Amino acid sequence: MTSEIADLITPTQEHMRHDLRDLFRGAAKAALELVLEEIVADVVGAGRYKHAESRIDRRNGSYLRRLVTSMGAIDVRVPRTRNHGSPTDVLGRYQRRTAEVDDAIVSAYVNGVSTRGMGEVTEALMGESVSRSSVSRVTRVLEQQVEELRSQRIDGPIPYLYLDATFLDARWARKVENVSALVAYGVGGDGKRVLLAVTIGAQESEATWTDLLEQLISRGLTGVRLVISDEHRGLINAVRKLLPEVPRQRCTVHLQRNVLSNVPKRLRKRVAREVSTVFKAKSRKDAKKELRELVKRFSKEIPEAMACLADGFKDATVFYDFPEPHWLRIRTTNGLERLHGEIKRRTRAVGAFPDRASALRLVTAVALRVTTLWADRRYVDMSLFDEAKEGATHAA
Repeated sequence: MTSEIADLITPTQEHMRHDLRDLFRGAAKAALELVLEEIVADVVGAGRYKHAESRIDRRNGSYLRRLVTSMGAIDVRVPRTRNHGSPTDVLGRYQRRTAEVDDAIVSAYVNGVSTRGMGEVTEALMGESVSRSSVSRVTRVLEQQVEELRSQRIDGPIPYLYLDATFLDARWARKVENVSALVAYGVGGDGKRVLLAVTIGAQESEATWTDLLEQLISRGLTGVRLVISDEHRGLINAVRKLLPEVPRQRCTVHLQRNVLSNVPKRLRKRVAREVSTVFKAKSRKDAKKELRELVKRFSKEIPEAMACLADGFKDATVFYDFPEPHWLRIRTTNGLERLHGEIKRRTRAVGAFPDRASALRLVTAVALRVTTLWADRRYVDMSLFDEAKEGATHAA
């Protein structure tokens, strides 16, 4: 056998991929048509070409219905009856794409594929291009998600409330501006995290944070025992005004960044290690001791950095008043870091958003996608609050 003949006989990966796609498409078509036939037989009361006293309707031919699936487009023969029509519940009365294809389109949009490029993606994956109008209809689900999150009732207490912001570019009044995406999430009484709100503000300010907190309170926010945030003055004022009785934990990571901004590059790694030990101390008393020793060692070389650390120490060590197993979770807003990273990655793909509404749709979609796992994982054990309360009662 010559090499030329062998090349003709040996299938390539491309051939195998096409053959498998055709095979799966055929299997999906056969399965759907079998289900449709069974449903019509039940409606008619008799199988095809069979005479039966139980017959309550008669067949009335069939028609072809094109359905775009994750394996490509298939033409399904849909039977109908004279009195009851066709079994549209199986495919959806007007649905031309399976739900998983719609999910894939939304997912691709969230992950950086533009509406313009979506047709090329669907054609490459499924053998058929989805029109821009179809993509636009599918992405309207993002608007529904925004509204659902904005109006969803907050049930039960939220002992830990986390507030943070990130920034992106959006067109506003015919000019591209840097706007703020404000995000709030909390830990409920079951110890699980829950996304509470996403808003887009012209800037991060007291007014925008006040608006977000007012939304949360109107939706039922109660039982807050600690607010975790950075040191933005507008945020602090909004929390003080609307949640005056709630203590606030300053994010230790943000504080360390502020400290290191006053440190020369050659010393940053060393100082970063030293500062982190302060907030890993086993008690507030030990943390104060670590702080004194650190300030003593570096006060002459980097006085501004040490002053920054000393000034922020009190607000950054509020976590010591809460159950020790919670400390790692409540001393920073790091739970939002992945979310902000995803937002930044998607923002780079988009560039500047055409308006703030489109930015809100996308940020909300990304937030919901990132936080889907939260419902399955307990973040902290809230029963420790009750144990600490009982211990204090017995001690008294």
